[in-house]
Order: sequence, then structure tokens, then C-alpha cells
Amino acid sequence: MNVAPVTTLDSIKGTRLAEANSPSSKVLHLPESEPLQLACDQLLAPISIAYETYGELNAAKSNAVLICHALTGDQYVASEHPVTKKPGWWSTLVGPGKPIDTERFFVICPNILGGCMGSTGPASVDPRTGKPYGLNFPVITIGDMVNAQVRLIDHLGIDQLFCVIGGSMGGMQVLEWAASHSERVFSAVPVATAAWHSSQNIAFHEVGRQAVMADPDWCGGDYHSFGKVPRNGLAVARMAAHITYLSEDALHRKFGRALQELSKVTFSFNADFQVESYLRHQGSTFVDRFDANSYLYITRAMDYFDLAAERGDVLANAFRGTKTRFCIVSFTSDWLYPTRESREIVHALNAVAANVSFVEIETNNGHDAFLLEEPEFFATVRGFLSAAGVKRGLKV
Repeated sequence: MNVAPVTTLDSIKGTRLAEANSPSSKVLHLPESEPLQLACDQLLAPISIAYETYGELNAAKSNAVLICHALTGDQYVASEHPVTKKPGWWSTLVGPGKPIDTERFFVICPNILGGCMGSTGPASVDPRTGKPYGLNFPVITIGDMVNAQVRLIDHLGIDQLFCVIGGSMGGMQVLEWAASHSERVFSAVPVATAAWHSSQNIAFHEVGRQAVMADPDWCGGDYHSFGKVPRNGLAVARMAAHITYLSEDALHRKFGRALQELSKVTFSFNADFQVESYLRHQGSTFVDRFDANSYLYITRAMDYFDLAAERGDVLANAFRGTKTRFCIVSFTSDWLYPTRESREIVHALNAVAANVSFVEIETNNGHDAFLLEEPEFFATVRGFLSAAGVKRGLKV
């Protein structure tokens, strides 16, 4: 009979897992006496919310911008990542003099509930057992993530956020904020997102989850106790997902059918093509910074997201009476969250006479365009925030 070794926090090795429990960023700790009510009818406590801030909060506390990250993102939006040592994932957009100007705005970016960079998630140590939660962590939703963020904003003493912005799953959080906490959101910028997850996207996520769970090192979700990591399964999940972030044009432009440092094919299953080598690299580097169980939980939260479902299946009901100013952004080559899904959000906002602008940006960079150098996107964000700032009475 094989008995799993007893795991303590001191015995857990690896920078990523260390960051899950002792993050390099700021952390808000909510005690056992302040549990979070989850959509699954469970109470979660205690809770940690890891976050980063940039810029200064003004005296009126009216210049706060909340950035919501996507599936594989984290709180290091504009600062060096402690594991990969790479620049922040949105450092092109956030910083002094940039569209989200940290000399003008107080920027907050939390790691989501269920994440693996310091906010409570399946990689966090369960205080009841002294071991990582693993699959004992409750299943969460986008709404749960946002409700945890509300606790952080309350802690910072901010009554109303000047803007909530995010792309992809971050955009889902923006929509949830605007629907469930509209009085606390002056302006909102959902980017490359949708009001519900399509069956195609659920299908892609299921392929990824099955790849993780089929890895023998997953150990039924208890791999930490055995000192293992389901590297192969998580890498394959990342490879499959990464294809959906790009467009066919982007893949062809970048790789075509070029061979990887070869003059001819090898008649083997090695990475003959550059695109194969690229995907393998994406998978292997992802494993070093992300927790496999977090991937399962976060993708499931995205699958459950449906802003209209609890509102009579009428999306417009989610925004009825809103005073929030919206800017919806989509990209022409994004087939993961195509423009038609952004238009559905715009139509719902128009139906309740909300203040909304919509920009579809021409690009062949696919879904990942919101993370790349897109001058029109940058100009859109800068222009919208400037105009909203005037309405808010912020100093130019």
C-alpha cells in the first residue's frame, strides 16, 4: 500500500508554489470571520487576495482603475513577474504616459480567486490540513472572483472605481462588475470578450482539462502531496489553448510551413516544423509558472459564465438602470470571441439606453491582439479614459 508523504509548506519546493502561498506582491488577508459566500453555496474562509498597485490614489479616491486579468494572467500587469522575470503582461498599455497612465490613475490589479500567484486557490495551503487544497477547493465562478475583488476595493476605501478594464476572461469580470455592482463602476472597458461562453469554447476547455487529468502525475489532483507536477498534460492543454489565441493569418505569417533548423523532414514525430517547436515551447514554459489545478478551476469558471442566465435569459436585464459609461472593443480576426459577441453586448446596452461606444479594430493578430502592439487599440483606450476623466472631473 502506497502512502502519500505528509506535506508541509516548508517541504514544498519551487518558486511558483512558493508564490502561491507567500507572494511577492501585496496581499489582503481576510480572516475566518469574514467568509466569502460562493455561488456553489459554500463559504470560503480565510481568504487571501494578492494584488499589485501602480500610481497614487488621489484625495477624493476617484482615479482608481481596476485591471482584471485573463485566464493565464496575474497581478503583475506592469511589473516584472517574480517567476519568469519577464515584463508585465500589459506593460505596453499601463505605465507613466501610457494609455492607462499611472501618473494620472491609481491602477489596481488583483490575482483572481482560484489563481496561483497568491490569491486563495487550489495551490494554496488549506489551514485545516496544512496541505494544498487541490480538489478540495470549491468550484468557483466569475461572480465569485468579482465578489472577492469587491472585498479588496472595500479594504482600499474606494467607493466607486473610475474604470474597470480587462480582456478575454478579464472582460468577463468587467461585465460582471458592471452588472452586479454597477453603482461602483463609473466606466467599463470589456475587451475581446463575451457575455457567455460558447459551446465551442467550452469544448476547447474540456480538451485541455482532460489532457491535464489524463496525465498520470496529476494523481487525482493531489500531485503536490506526491511531489509531482502533471507537466505533460498541462503543457498540452496550453498548446491547444494557444492555437485559439492566434489567427490563421498570424500563424501563417509567423511560421508558414517552415522547418525548424532542418533542410528536410525527418520522417519522425519530432518537431519538424517551426510551429510545432513554438507550441512545445509555449507549453513547457507555461508549466513553470502556472498550477494545473488552477487551470481546471479557472476554465470551469469561464464555462459557467452566462450574464443573462439568471436575468430571465435577457442580456439587457443585466444592465438595466446602469449609469456606467462603456467602451466595447473587439478585433476582426478574433475567432475565440468574435465581434458578433461584442455586438450582442452593445445591443443589450443600447436596449437600456446605456452610454456605450463600440470599436472593432482591424488586425490579423487574432484574440491575442489585446496583448500586443495595436496602435488603434491604444488610442481607443487613451481617448475613452480621457473623455471619461473629463466627465469624472479628474485633472488632466
